[in-house]
Amino acid sequence: MRDFHRLLAAQTVSLLGDLIATFAVQAAVVFRMHGSARDAAGVFLMALIPTAVLGPVAGVLADRWDPRRTMIASDLARAVLVALLAFATSIPQLYAISFAVSCCSAVFSPARTVAMPRMVERGRLLEANARMQQAAQFVRVASPAVAGALVAWGGETACYFADSASFAISAALIATLSRGSREAGLGLVAAGAARHARLRETITGLREGAKFLRTDPTFAFLAIAMGAGAFATGCFGALAPVYVRDVLRAAPTVYAAIGTCIATGSLLGALVVRGVAVVPLLRAGMVTIGLSILPMAVTANRSAAMAGSFGIGLGAAWVTVAAAALLQGHTPSGMRGRASSALASLMAMAQAAALICAGAGAARIGIAGVFAMSATALIAAGLRRTSQLHEIDGEALRQHAA
Repeated sequence: MRDFHRLLAAQTVSLLGDLIATFAVQAAVVFRMHGSARDAAGVFLMALIPTAVLGPVAGVLADRWDPRRTMIASDLARAVLVALLAFATSIPQLYAISFAVSCCSAVFSPARTVAMPRMVERGRLLEANARMQQAAQFVRVASPAVAGALVAWGGETACYFADSASFAISAALIATLSRGSREAGLGLVAAGAARHARLRETITGLREGAKFLRTDPTFAFLAIAMGAGAFATGCFGALAPVYVRDVLRAAPTVYAAIGTCIATGSLLGALVVRGVAVVPLLRAGMVTIGLSILPMAVTANRSAAMAGSFGIGLGAAWVTVAAAALLQGHTPSGMRGRASSALASLMAMAQAAALICAGAGAARIGIAGVFAMSATALIAAGLRRTSQLHEIDGEALRQHAA
């Protein structure tokens, strides 16, 4: 597990830098550049578009390229791009840099998915992904204080350079990973194509990946689960500030407390998944998120909002950990990059749709109506059962028994 712990450390450092930089970008758009709510949402959309559009191609490249080198190159490129944020003087420049950074991230994520099963035994994938989730949520809890201190000390520029340094540190840690041999059965291209994928091979890879994704029941289940989860949580995230202001009639400190409750729930959720069957855990997570959002649709009570936020974090941790373990453990080695990037693309499109639809939906049926509809859809998706998944459920239970 030595390589895994190094990758975990790299991800923890870079995520902390990302959250700090995101805080600084939001401050720049809203306060320094006096941007509107639409301007602030535009930064998030620019970060989602590459994942949604480039995801399938990025997955093909991740399956063909060496994942260690791919992650290093992505980190180094992002280190340079994030540093450019310190010199941005307009909102369009922030859009462009956010788009470019997200393009690099779209390649990094599937490469990490390809690398994980080479570092961790299949029986320990759930545990490994739980540790990743724990570290991520711990960073989310700590990042507001760190970001606030950096802004007070050196302004937005300090945050951007801190994020740039975090990517450089991450690249240095990943460079220490064992080179290792490629998994048996990968066999997609010759060694030379691992360095440079040709257009024809890329198109062939896209066709092979599309055929697999259309016919694989595991991916179909994950697509429904993660797409519904991304849309529901996206609607909640987009409307949460307005919900606090207009429904709870509370101060920004309550909004911050909701974020802390979500992060705390996710941290706890990732701690209690060891030895649990993967598919039931994912289903339980979806239903838990939906049941946690519903009380917010029927009451304007602050305590209910805090409890619901904790439940959202708890369920999100279960969904994230279980989905990652299921994808890594049940997808053929030569398809992991494409499956991972396709799933990320679907989630990005669901989140983008949530950002676009949440405001219009709230204007028509109110915030409570949007919360109720998204929660109901997520619960229904979590309870949905199909005959193709019986084999997956059975294997998950056998793994649990083992």
